[in-house]
Amino acid sequence: MRLELSAPVDCLCDFTYDFFWQHKGDRFSQSAVIPNQKSSSYTYEDLVLTLKKGEDVSIIGNVGKRLGSSLGVDLKFFGGTGKSLHTGSIIVDGDIGTRMGISMICGAIFVKGNIKEPMGNVVEVISDRAGYRKFNSITYLLTEGQDENILPPNSLEDGCLYLRDGIIRDTIAARLDSEKKVIVEGNAGMSTGILMHQGFIHVEGESGLNTGVLMRGGTVITRNTGDFAGAYMAGGSLIIKGKAKGFVGANMKGGVIFYKGDAMLPGVPVDGNDIKNLVRLLEINRVEAMMFKKYEPDARNLRESADSPAKMPP
Repeated sequence: MRLELSAPVDCLCDFTYDFFWQHKGDRFSQSAVIPNQKSSSYTYEDLVLTLKKGEDVSIIGNVGKRLGSSLGVDLKFFGGTGKSLHTGSIIVDGDIGTRMGISMICGAIFVKGNIKEPMGNVVEVISDRAGYRKFNSITYLLTEGQDENILPPNSLEDGCLYLRDGIIRDTIAARLDSEKKVIVEGNAGMSTGILMHQGFIHVEGESGLNTGVLMRGGTVITRNTGDFAGAYMAGGSLIIKGKAKGFVGANMKGGVIFYKGDAMLPGVPVDGNDIKNLVRLLEINRVEAMMFKKYEPDARNLRESADSPAKMPP
């Protein structure tokens, strides 16, 4: 499929249709004709269905924000399994706005142009298309993409992806379900570890809002973080070494948060096993580990989670 644009359009090839379950068509519908097209009348859904069939989508011209959002996810809201779905590639001859590949888990994006930060859950690999840069999902590289060659200064070594390029990324390791690791030698954007089932992420600098949101398992470690850290968590561990902004643990349904500050949930002192694990993971002494408090969902939140599934916060 070939699409030529006269001006940028947001949310192209977006498998969520800009979180359709939230806006219910107020922003646009799947069947809406994409604006600013030249000599074609494709809908947003046409692009997604083409990719789902394993065919490529080629876009000529500059592209807006959130290109390829949740690319490769067979979303349950639209009757899917919630697991990965092998797709075609997105090929762009032009510049791309922010959050390219946010929550992306499969497929590839080829770019001949500039890309604005923050990016999504992507990292650049050696391209097999002349004249284009190639980006794969971090989640894919940790689970199925061992044959891809990651460009330095980033590297994949013994099951651990090291992100050293200083690029701010949202949704790092989204939906990861493998005991692999990501070390971010710098800062991360929003929603680090979103919907992760297994794995380990260590952000050595700061992370944005919604860190650990909707986690199902695994471990996320960060220094300072933004609002809604651990919101809607259902499992796993979130460790905040420094400061967090408001609403830590909002609507938390499961899992555990270790944090020195005050959270929405009542905290309890860490026990001997907690101290041992914090010493090991954070390479700190026992006295510093004892300064952390443990936050877990209270009985009221657990009862509510049995009645209604977690919803993605805005």
